[in-house]
Amino acid sequence: MGRARALIAALSVALALPAGAAERYAKGLLWTVSRPGVATSYVFGTIHLPDPRALEIPEPVLRALGEARSYAMETPQWDGHDRLLYEAAQFEDGRTLEGVVGAETFALVRAALAPRDIPEPVLARLKPWAALANIVVAPEGYAHVTLDQRLFALARARRLRFEPLEGTEEHIAVFDGIPLATQVAMLRHTLEHRDALAAMIEPTLQAWLRRDLAGIHAVNERIAVRYPEMAPHYRVFMRHLVENRSVTMAHRLHLRLRGGGVFVAVGATHLYGDKGILRLIERQGYRVSRVY
Repeated sequence: MGRARALIAALSVALALPAGAAERYAKGLLWTVSRPGVATSYVFGTIHLPDPRALEIPEPVLRALGEARSYAMETPQWDGHDRLLYEAAQFEDGRTLEGVVGAETFALVRAALAPRDIPEPVLARLKPWAALANIVVAPEGYAHVTLDQRLFALARARRLRFEPLEGTEEHIAVFDGIPLATQVAMLRHTLEHRDALAAMIEPTLQAWLRRDLAGIHAVNERIAVRYPEMAPHYRVFMRHLVENRSVTMAHRLHLRLRGGGVFVAVGATHLYGDKGILRLIERQGYRVSRVY
């Protein structure tokens, strides 16, 4: 179930950020976090999609990583995390995916997931959010690693101290905490509009490559306009996948930033806006400045 990170990325494409987001954070992926008497820390906005174009690490980012003493990542990057996520993705109370979503939707899920070769007993017990995570299909030509994984490998090679900003159990709770009705609605919506939703990935990636956080925001807004009947469910996803997690991660960073020298790697969606990590860090008394 390592696809959960891809689900966050892909669904973030379909989530409108709050109106009035701080335009101060409209552009830039790498930011310094500073305070007098404390070593500079850095926040870098990644993209979780395994696209080869996102894997080349810019020189300013490499320099920032080279100055760091510790590395703070969005979620754990080790095998145990994915194993626990895989287990948590299945109902253990007697419920089945077909029983929750209905026979018609389950048949569509089975057809969509046929290339995945998921064992039938596992498929039968998948929670709707897990089925959705597996339906997010990477286009041909995608890499087998993400930028987050590449950065983690570099940090590990430098023997930096590691700290995930969200633990495995918390990460699981993010998905399990989404109301079941919203999970089902989002699953059905994705099955019905896969091509339209997939078409939003490329412009979002292009905006990220331009370091244009406001551009990502603009792409995101289109989905709510195009499918207004889904707006309530998208708002729920926004709260669970982005807003609440940004608050948690900023809180976790509070003590780490006091020591300085931290390199923070989180999805770029968490940087932009009045409820984004950059603004939340500023409210803790730090100066945040764009580098790249």
